[in-house]
Amino acid sequence: QVEFVESGGDLVQSGGSLRLSCVTSGLIFGAVDMQWHRQAPGKEREFLAQVMPAGEIEIADSVKGRFTISRDNGKEAIYLQMNDLKPEDTAVYYCNARQILPTGLWGRGTQVTVSS
Repeated sequence: QVEFVESGGDLVQSGGSLRLSCVTSGLIFGAVDMQWHRQAPGKEREFLAQVMPAGEIEIADSVKGRFTISRDNGKEAIYLQMNDLKPEDTAVYYCNARQILPTGLWGRGTQVTVSS
């Protein structure tokens, strides 16, 4: 059974930083491309970043230069380092595996709120 558990969300002031964590289970972690997404109120879920098993990274243009993604294959976890946060970054943040997306399975996410 595949599970994603996100944590690290918080209320932070504009310009601040947060590091989100995602722990997974039920995956062959070393074989999947892991991703972060977010969903703001009233908006569709948005892709943010992907890290492949060997560490290749892709970052969405909307957060490039402020967010970075990393993974720890031994802990079966990924992380999202978010710097220079803005009020428009307020959203629920989710992790997933690219190969799992077609199943529609998601975790509960973690809430990030950025105050101006």
